[in-house]
Amino acid sequence: MLAAGIARVVVAVRDPDVRAAGGLDTLRAAGVAVESGVRAAEGAQLLRYWLTSVRRGRPYLIWKYAATLDGRSAAPDGTSRWITSPEARADVHALRGTVDAIIAGVGTVLADDPALTVRVPGVERRPLRVVVDSAARTPGSAAVRDGAAPTWIATGAEVGSDPTGRVDLPKLMTALYARGVRGALLEGGPVLAGAFLAAGLVDEVVGYLAPKLLGAGTAALGPAGVATIASALDFDLVDVTRIGPDVRLTAVPKEDR
Repeated sequence: MLAAGIARVVVAVRDPDVRAAGGLDTLRAAGVAVESGVRAAEGAQLLRYWLTSVRRGRPYLIWKYAATLDGRSAAPDGTSRWITSPEARADVHALRGTVDAIIAGVGTVLADDPALTVRVPGVERRPLRVVVDSAARTPGSAAVRDGAAPTWIATGAEVGSDPTGRVDLPKLMTALYARGVRGALLEGGPVLAGAFLAAGLVDEVVGYLAPKLLGAGTAALGPAGVATIASALDFDLVDVTRIGPDVRLTAVPKEDR
């Protein structure tokens, strides 16, 4: 940069990576005009995967779910295709295209056999597919083993287990960070989502609500360590967008959590 003769540098947010420490001071010492904090909030939003991963040593995690107006992700008979519209599903694929890894539990793989790939015309991104599978139950015929994208079956034996015998989620996130994952998308199921939330590992929630009612069936979220209304997990709703006939809600944890 100095060799190129650049006279002024504008910075939105400082890079928390220790390898970048002192960079702005070096520029200033060389006579370069440096202005930092310009449109900082927008910069932090655009760089949230990187900033969070560097500061916490784990990927930024988005929990994505689809549900009816009464919070159901499947009907009493187990059917769930499709709760949301083609427009909402296309939006999910666009979201998948922004992350380095897509995470699902083995229960979701056994029930729905999802491919967990990005299907957007012109986009060739292939995020790592991660199946959280405590006891290595993912069948060889599962769609996630089709070779269309890299896949990691994360077992308790490899990652480590928590006291209940399930995959240790903080260790899983640390392992993903070591693999170069900076942004990850959690797609299911409700039990796994509840466990990630209870562990304080969810940085953003993106919910797609369809104008339908079931009255019974599988809830979108399983137990998340909440016993009373006073201990509810509080989020700030940062965006509400109409996607076809559905609504997409985006929320982030309140800062005091």
